[in-house]
Amino acid sequence: MTVSIVARCPETGMFGVAVSSSSPAVAARCAHARAGVGAVASQNVTDPSLGPRALDLMSLGAGAEQAVAVLRASAPHMEFRQVLAVDGRGGTAMHSGPRALGIFAEARGESVACGGNLLSGPHVPQRMVEAFEASSGHLGDRLVAVMRAAVAAGGEAGPLRSAGLTLVDRVSWPVADLRVDWTEDCPVEALAALWALYKPQLADYVTRALDPGAAPSYGVPGDE
Repeated sequence: MTVSIVARCPETGMFGVAVSSSSPAVAARCAHARAGVGAVASQNVTDPSLGPRALDLMSLGAGAEQAVAVLRASAPHMEFRQVLAVDGRGGTAMHSGPRALGIFAEARGESVACGGNLLSGPHVPQRMVEAFEASSGHLGDRLVAVMRAAVAAGGEAGPLRSAGLTLVDRVSWPVADLRVDWTEDCPVEALAALWALYKPQLADYVTRALDPGAAPSYGVPGDE
């Protein structure tokens, strides 16, 4: 019931996760990232604790392969789970348990891993990786392009209803954490519109936290 991507930008070191599902508020449970460490998607009969555990292991020096191997060997019920991870060197790892739902598949390239379950077909993650490799520019733009490619490739077998995009970069909080928790329309397109609105302000929101005196004010009601 989910398609997702984890990726690292080799130029900036930024990490990102994008995910969409027929379930509500999918990003709240599945998307995990930590600046300077990596990004993880934990999905399919989801255990949200797997993302932070993998990131903790990577923060101690484990690569993505090692971190996912530890989860596979030690976490309960891994036969139900899907986990995708990317580390600070661009290494990737994936786990899809044999009891994942419906058609499930995974694919990866340098600095990118994609996967899904209850898919329209096993080709979807590979199409996502190809879209990432063919894209350029800001990591957020690339993640949106990948999610659109997932939809174009058939995506999930059922209708998608929620989506999210998380980016981390040099500070301890996500520089973007955008969510479409439920919509009757395409959540990926709603997420793309939200990203287009947020992207021009992303750097200024970071500046406001680090050096308020240097930050521009938009002068609009409710501007924080």
